Amino acid sequence: MATSIALLAAAPAGAGASSITMLLPLLLIPVLYLVMIRPQQKRQKQWQEMLASIKAGDRVTTAGGIRGIILSIKDDVIIIRVAPDNLKLEVAKNSIASVTTEDTGKP
Repeated sequence: MATSIALLAAAPAGAGASSITMLLPLLLIPVLYLVMIRPQQKRQKQWQEMLASIKAGDRVTTAGGIRGIILSIKDDVIIIRVAPDNLKLEVAKNSIASVTTEDTGKP
């Protein structure tokens, strides 16, 4: 008799805890989306818009840290001029990390 009372007393508490435990992963998925996935999608969209709007004469920095001025743009290749010896480099369009359209006033 004492064991059946103990089992009855423990059953409701265990059932409530298991439902909360099952809801936790379901609540965690939207939080992870808002914190991790959505900001990355925004950055990716901005980067693709930047690549679509580049033109000859823009100053760019590649992912490898090379800075230069765009001379020409082909489908997926960009030819840039690198100072001080005016070297021409051919880089992949996807390797462009940032674009500066204005001249900074340096000679």
